[in-house]
Amino acid sequence: MPMSKTFHVIVVGAALNGLAAALALGGAPVRRPLDVLVVDGKNPEAFASSAFDGRATAVSASARKMFETLGVWERIAPFAQAMSEIIVTDAKPGAEARPVLLHFDESDMPNGPSAHMVENRHLHECLLNSAKAAIHITFATGTAVASYGFGPGLAHVRLADGSSNHAPLIIAADGSKSPAREAAGIALRGWTYDQMAIVTTVEHDLPHHGKAEEHFRPSGPFAILPLPGNRSSLVWTERMEDAKRILSLPDEDFLRELATRFGNHLGQVRVIGGRHGYPLSVFVAEEFAGPRLALVGDAAHVLHPLAGLGFNLGLRDVAALAECVHDAVALGLDPGGDAVLQRYTMWRRFDTVQTAAAVDGINRLFGNDNALLRLLREAGLSAVNRIPSLKSGFVHEAAGHSGTLPKLLRGERV
Repeated sequence: MPMSKTFHVIVVGAALNGLAAALALGGAPVRRPLDVLVVDGKNPEAFASSAFDGRATAVSASARKMFETLGVWERIAPFAQAMSEIIVTDAKPGAEARPVLLHFDESDMPNGPSAHMVENRHLHECLLNSAKAAIHITFATGTAVASYGFGPGLAHVRLADGSSNHAPLIIAADGSKSPAREAAGIALRGWTYDQMAIVTTVEHDLPHHGKAEEHFRPSGPFAILPLPGNRSSLVWTERMEDAKRILSLPDEDFLRELATRFGNHLGQVRVIGGRHGYPLSVFVAEEFAGPRLALVGDAAHVLHPLAGLGFNLGLRDVAALAECVHDAVALGLDPGGDAVLQRYTMWRRFDTVQTAAAVDGINRLFGNDNALLRLLREAGLSAVNRIPSLKSGFVHEAAGHSGTLPKLLRGERV
């Protein structure tokens, strides 16, 4: 006979945001750990590989505080590279010179690096191992979800093997095409870009000294992001047709195309990772919650990667939702009740829409090669670079310290 179990929370999705949510609700450092079930149709052990996900993530300073509070950062730290310097250029088509218009270094970061770069495969492995070590977190993976129920009463997730699991709250952390969100009838609003991000890892002869580079080009940004050792992660944005052509090139031709954009400031460059292509878009869910359901991460929003905000925005969702849930439980209230979900939605949706609009605006502004716009961009960035208070504001934003921060992102336990 199929089994039926009840938990405080069911998290659907065992990728980065799902594991973070499980730890924020049921991890050992939490004051009153809840019983959490993590469900995924795939085996999450396979996620921790460069073949599955060749990307790297900028973990902001506030996200690091959250991981420290949850007892995860000590696992992540050996794989993390501090971003001690950041430069931004606005490169003209075909121009070899890329004058720096915006520059941040350690003197602009008195509280330490604004972010650390970590390859997703290592980040996932560390989160997964921490979640597996937590006695209040249970996994049901490798079996697809057959159906969802969002009340009345408890919500439930029925698996393909016939087992059924119940909880007052389901958290959808199952990606941009979220089946849980679709089952709840929550629509998306947004659009796709005629752009694709080419992601790979390179090795170079000279050390990067922790410098991150963002070169804006008419086809999209070309980011060189430092990894431990003489390695960097590339996020190389091109028009869709050009990106597909570049991805299909033989190795030697691919490297030649890459080198023309990379430059020679780090010596000879070699591709040491696989090539991955990610079509780009911006989408935000019409609602961040429904009856007995909360959306986090890509299930709630998808952004252009130019500012590296995607994962950190998802962690803001997780931290805010965890605080709402823990506060409700401490008062003896329903953790999946309307009051909790309304508080979470009010906390997160406006911030997300505002961020998505800003990132979309930057992408459109820098993707336009109009001479007047170029002049205005250069004047604006140069002004920011000369005014300490404006530079401090940029660093504050990059570190993830803006807005009303949840406790976890301030380094406080929940």
